[in-house]
Amino acid sequence: MRTKNIRQARAQKILEALRTRYPNPQTHLDAESAWQLLVATVLAAQCTDARVNTVTPELFRRWPGPRDMATAGLEELETVIHSTGFYHSKAKNLLAAATRVCEVYGGQVPKTLEELITLPGVARKTANVVLFGAFGINEGLAVDTHVKRISYRLGLTDETDPVPIERDLMALFPREEWGDVNHRMVWFGRQVCEARKPLCGQCEMADFCPRLEPPKTPRPQRSKISKS
Repeated sequence: MRTKNIRQARAQKILEALRTRYPNPQTHLDAESAWQLLVATVLAAQCTDARVNTVTPELFRRWPGPRDMATAGLEELETVIHSTGFYHSKAKNLLAAATRVCEVYGGQVPKTLEELITLPGVARKTANVVLFGAFGINEGLAVDTHVKRISYRLGLTDETDPVPIERDLMALFPREEWGDVNHRMVWFGRQVCEARKPLCGQCEMADFCPRLEPPKTPRPQRSKISKS
């Protein structure tokens, strides 16, 4: 109970600090529709958002929506997204996702997590990004490398797997803040709390940050998040 209370109090301080630093958080990915945000987020796996943003203008010029992409040739699509890495699997997933969106959801990106994760290449993180970024829905909290690192360093979790980390963060922050917490942590992780050399001298949370580092070997996943 004491640990829970300490984390709750720390989470409130963190939320206030992040709100002050980033009053209007936005995603780093350029997209003009729910489908384009989904595609960009899939491409961002193991790739920087900046790199994805150099690829998507041509990608969306050729195939702006799911019906367009469903008709794309695999090799042509691979050529366009090649620089994002893992382009073979990404291209196959995007083609399959486009086909499913058209055949099952009438060409519209679904608005529930349960439906989104049925799309090839879409797991909880991508689904959460799309739900909040495209529809303003806070169903969960996207845990990327920045959120994962910062959450552990700040002592908000002692987990190392994204699913239990998400569960811990969902319990600490108000539901209406989940999407913005993700955006703010990403900005903070890139500008201040860097992986190798965190700029603690520039951090307003330095006074209460425990500066924890995760173990080298991640702990096994212990439980799933309830759908309730």
